[in-house]
Amino acid sequence: MSSSTRKLDEQVASLPQKERARLALKLIESLDPGTDEDAEELWLDEADRRLAEYDAGNIESRPVDEVLSEIKSKLG
Repeated sequence: MSSSTRKLDEQVASLPQKERARLALKLIESLDPGTDEDAEELWLDEADRRLAEYDAGNIESRPVDEVLSEIKSKLG
């Protein structure tokens, strides 16, 4: 990884969660430009809703390693 890429990684990591989500979506769209025009706003609304549920204590989180392991075991 080049030094400019490392610097960009650091800058992106310091962005607020919502801005990182927007950037991630833009990067994905650049790889697959045929997307639903309403999808970005709908996904951001869903992410906000889920975060509010988590912050309110209505849902719990799990470590990503645990979740991925469970998915892998279900897929065989």
